[in-house]
Amino acid sequence: MINATETPASAPRDEEGLARLLSVITDSLDEDKAENIVVLDLTGRAGFAERMVIASGLSERQLSAMAQHLERRLKEENLARPQVEGDQGSDWVLMDAGDVVVHLFMPESRELYALERMWGGDFEAAAEEITVE
Repeated sequence: MINATETPASAPRDEEGLARLLSVITDSLDEDKAENIVVLDLTGRAGFAERMVIASGLSERQLSAMAQHLERRLKEENLARPQVEGDQGSDWVLMDAGDVVVHLFMPESRELYALERMWGGDFEAAAEEITVE
């Protein structure tokens, strides 16, 4: 059960709430020495989130620590109770904080899955190239 001061991961946010959520996420990742932190705007592109944050860590241990610290910070700030997958010794950790989805990767996995190319600025151009008339 969620108390009145907590925001479940699925609760929609206003722009101010979204900005605060993103700030806590990026600050936490920066404090944990995440590399190449990227925030992608998914507005109008996806129904599952408004923003996607992608960052890299240099070891599975660092990824796990970043995820644990971020989860704790979000709970302390009463912003979200994120769903976390892959935080126990994996090269990719996925965190669903409602309007923001966070992907923490080892560099090789980040390159392999190429989420920035899939969801980044070239998203419309790639969709146009695939469209068959």
